[in-house]
Amino acid sequence: MADTTIVNTPASSDDSSAAGWVVAIIILLAVIIGAFMWYRYYGHPVAAAAPAPSSAATVNVTVPAPSTGSSGGAAAGTGY
Repeated sequence: MADTTIVNTPASSDDSSAAGWVVAIIILLAVIIGAFMWYRYYGHPVAAAAPAPSSAATVNVTVPAPSTGSSGGAAAGTGY
């Protein structure tokens, strides 16, 4: 019986897979930017927005005087 040698060489291809990666990255960036823009302009519910203040709005705030006792903690001036 004769020895048989089979050499299987794939056909050379000049196209690169880099073009596929470039297309995939462009599509991925478009999806990310599109999602950001949609969230930025349409993602916030309008019903939950605070109403615009009227020109006759009056805010009355009563702030208690600071205590002078040394009860400890942040109120005693520990700096934290």
